[in-house]
Amino acid sequence: MLEARPKERAHAVIRSSRHRHGDNRYPDTSVAEQLDAAVDEVREGSRTWQVLTLTQRIRLLRSIHATVAVEAEEWALTAARSKGLEPGHPLVGEEWLTGPYATVVAIDAYIDTLSSLRVGGSPLDHVRVDRAPGDRVRVHAFPTNAADGLLISGYTGEVWLRPGVTLADAQRTAGLGQLTTGESGGVGVVLGAGNITSIPVLDVLYELIAHNRVSILKINPTQDSLAPVFGRALAPLVSLGLLRIVQGGGEVGAALTEHQGIDHVHITGAARTFDTIVFGRTATGKRRARPRLSVPITAELGGVSPIIVVPGRWTDADLRFQAEHVATMRLHNSGHNCVAGQVVILSAGWAQREQFLAEVEAAMARAPQRPVWYPGAQARLTEIADTYPDAQWSAGHTRAVIEVGTDADPTPMETTEYFAPALGVVALPGDGQEFLDAAVEYANDRLTGTLGANLLIDPDTEAALGDGFEHAVAELRYGTVAINTWTGVAFGIPTMPWGAYPGGTLENVQSGIGVVHNALLLDAVERGVMRGPFRPFPRSVGSLVGPGTFSALPRPPWFVTSTGAADGGRLLTRFRIRPRLTTLLGILESAFRS
Repeated sequence: MLEARPKERAHAVIRSSRHRHGDNRYPDTSVAEQLDAAVDEVREGSRTWQVLTLTQRIRLLRSIHATVAVEAEEWALTAARSKGLEPGHPLVGEEWLTGPYATVVAIDAYIDTLSSLRVGGSPLDHVRVDRAPGDRVRVHAFPTNAADGLLISGYTGEVWLRPGVTLADAQRTAGLGQLTTGESGGVGVVLGAGNITSIPVLDVLYELIAHNRVSILKINPTQDSLAPVFGRALAPLVSLGLLRIVQGGGEVGAALTEHQGIDHVHITGAARTFDTIVFGRTATGKRRARPRLSVPITAELGGVSPIIVVPGRWTDADLRFQAEHVATMRLHNSGHNCVAGQVVILSAGWAQREQFLAEVEAAMARAPQRPVWYPGAQARLTEIADTYPDAQWSAGHTRAVIEVGTDADPTPMETTEYFAPALGVVALPGDGQEFLDAAVEYANDRLTGTLGANLLIDPDTEAALGDGFEHAVAELRYGTVAINTWTGVAFGIPTMPWGAYPGGTLENVQSGIGVVHNALLLDAVERGVMRGPFRPFPRSVGSLVGPGTFSALPRPPWFVTSTGAADGGRLLTRFRIRPRLTTLLGILESAFRS
């Protein structure tokens, strides 16, 4: 139950017993009263936030950094257990990287931004800014320090602002809510996702820092076991009344979104859930015609993410490495990711197409076994088997590669976010620029959603295409575009924005509205662009010229085929908590061992 005095308990748990009232379900009276109290408490806490100076806010962030550090191991191991992974499983490293690691680096990045603002500077003072295609302002947002450049060697990140935004506009608005610290963004509800454990925490931090908005965090039931960990990790926010954490089913979420004391809603989840919140549903289950939500809403809702493979002359090692890359995009977190790669787009005329497909199927099959744990995922795999009887299955019939030919309808694969370990493959005609332009058009027009798109291209082919390649990147209507890396990497880099491509509306939300993360606090963001090395170390030594082409990483620690991922994720987190030479040496040893 919700504690009246949060200092006595770091997290607040509301569990509702359901009862019928007509065609709807409501939390019982006692829970409703506790929700009222929680909203009142954070509204009072918003007044505290308004009077905190930038110096005091930085101190608060440092205290959260310390409490997250204390809880990091319990956080990662609890998350792993909730997904059916034993402590020694190599993929436990995913839980370190997407939980406490992502949170710690975000806190550090926000501290850097607030520190620049505190002395009268700008978050843009220490980063390079130039122009992207279409006369866009481009902010080189990663790496921003030597540690980033070393630990994630060879990877770069850019933030492209919307066309028409000038450099002067960008400099004037960078800082968002921290430019007006005395203003309040009110009380918001954050409906946390159930798949990646840092999502609800990072969303709460962004609401507070970017918008001066305090939050009621409603935890997804799949993360109930983490409620005490979140409460202790975020205890500094709870103690000041800036946050309350609640648990419960959909009826608790509904009660919060309809609460008269709520000023804003943010959700990470599915488009159908978004529609239910905004419009409600009729007795027959159809969306109502007019919105009934009376406050603004932002959302990140996923979609069907493409993996565009630009044909070139690849070595056998290239084919194997990039096949493992594709398998990672699909199998990370057992495929339960909003930005998991789902449709591989190949050139029908590529001489190495069949060899690459064979490598992809092999990589999907040999990746470490793990449960298909997210609710409903197993049922979706059954539907896939019925829809595509010729799919290639592996791992005990839990992973599928679906090569859609002329005798099968690709529409279900193109329009349904599977959220499960199933990978589609389509072939388009053409070569070079012709193929790339056709693949971009296909991704934009045929695939549901606008969250993330991936491109794999060898350095020689990219150089041959020249400006044509960059213009193709500009034509992709996605919130994050990843070149020779996975868009999920951008999720873990706090200075990169995370969200759908602009254009989502209440009536046609696509992959969402607004962005999160965005630790440089940039306004008018259009997209993030990540670039990575086509080849790992030592084969990357031959590509010392050009951004994002050389890497000192033998195999990225987020690859599902990385045998040292568990140690790597833990050590990377420990290093970002407290940098030490011995930890750094352990990271390097783990990287080369994997």
